[in-house]
Amino acid sequence: MRSYNRGLFQRQASFPRRQFLQDGDLPFTDVLSDEVIAQALTATGVVCLDRIYSPLVTLWVFLGQVLSADHSCRAAVARLIAHRLSRKQRPCSATTGAYCQARKRLPEQFFSAVACLVGRALEAKLDSRWLWKDRRVYMFDGTTVSMPDTPENQAAYPQVYNQKPGIGFPIARVGVITSLACGTVLNLGFCKYAGKGQGEVSLLRRLWDVLQRGDVLLADSLLSNWTGIVLLQERGVDLVSRLNKAHRKADFRRGVRLGEDDHIVRWRKPTSIRSVDRQTYHTLPEYVTIREARFRIEQLGFRTKAIVVVTTLLDPVETTKEDLAAFYRARWNNELDLRSIMSTMKMDILRCKTPELVHKEVWTHILAYNLIRTIMAQTAAKSGLQPRGISFKGTLQTLEAFQPLIDFQRRDVALRDALYQQLLDAVALHRVADRPDRFEPRKRKRPPVKFDQMMKPRWVLKREMAKRVRGN
Repeated sequence: MRSYNRGLFQRQASFPRRQFLQDGDLPFTDVLSDEVIAQALTATGVVCLDRIYSPLVTLWVFLGQVLSADHSCRAAVARLIAHRLSRKQRPCSATTGAYCQARKRLPEQFFSAVACLVGRALEAKLDSRWLWKDRRVYMFDGTTVSMPDTPENQAAYPQVYNQKPGIGFPIARVGVITSLACGTVLNLGFCKYAGKGQGEVSLLRRLWDVLQRGDVLLADSLLSNWTGIVLLQERGVDLVSRLNKAHRKADFRRGVRLGEDDHIVRWRKPTSIRSVDRQTYHTLPEYVTIREARFRIEQLGFRTKAIVVVTTLLDPVETTKEDLAAFYRARWNNELDLRSIMSTMKMDILRCKTPELVHKEVWTHILAYNLIRTIMAQTAAKSGLQPRGISFKGTLQTLEAFQPLIDFQRRDVALRDALYQQLLDAVALHRVADRPDRFEPRKRKRPPVKFDQMMKPRWVLKREMAKRVRGN
């Protein structure tokens, strides 16, 4: 960072840091430090200039846009005008052109670098009491996002194959690696919805460099494949997953018996593996040692009567069968995390009209999500709670209510710190209810309002409307 730019950089970096409780004496305040932001700027060659829409101001406005209920650029620019007026600065133009151009100027790598650095910094500083058997556990799953129907988006992410042209929307698959301890996102990847090499397994292999030796990966049945298990073992990463019954069957009469419905078996290498070349195939071992454990579920509301979990945690003393059952059940947190990102933060339907901006929009959502998770970790550390026991939506709602007050008290440090403490106390009251084995009928009491669905391209419908008007 250039020396003549240092003061300007610190003033601009204070906007997002202060509003996400990243200053003062709170824990985890170095997650979004000046060094983290400077590292992201340096890695992507972005320079902090003295302009209205500088890189950091643009990032701050973009964060407010994805967190607001109104995702429009007009509302985002209006918030910046109000912010500048509160500081006795000249208002910027109310048009959105300059802001949109500023978003285009910033490279995607800048957004991804800040989001990943924040997530990994929080994960690296977690309380050891929040870990599973003193080991870091990560989860992986995929979801899809929809985006505007523009030619650029359609070319990069075609719509579903069974939809007629002009009716569906471009759809992209997104894979996310999250932390079990605190829910923060460590890495994320994009691919098309369909096609060779576009599945969740392929996405994971592009992202798993963030996993380190000694980590545990908790995933669904798609990842219980022979090749993935071997490649994870080479990295020193253990896997806990559900058996994919479409490819293998569990026979508890074979192998080394550890207990009832619990044994160790060896899986033979498949005769062909499409995801690796022939040379790599011959370097892989002939067998992989796997532990299989079957659990019977009899609670009301659960569809499955029995599931088989496969894992490379082979020691039955260190990890009992009951430990595996409770551990695999914690995978449901992955679904809740995706719901928080997609539904609570409204990332399921994006607004940007080019693939590059779509990626930036997703990364900004992830950055905002990780910063909210940081506030939840601060609350947990202050109140002696587990981060998973705090409501994500309650944290988001409380933060939205407190942000204008925090922003207004930028000079009164004592009052701002008091607001921080009151915000954390309010967040601590929004606990996730303990409702074990709760189940509800899959029915809606209030019927939805029905509209005619568009079953033809828009230009066809407009032509038909014009014909009816001329006919009248």
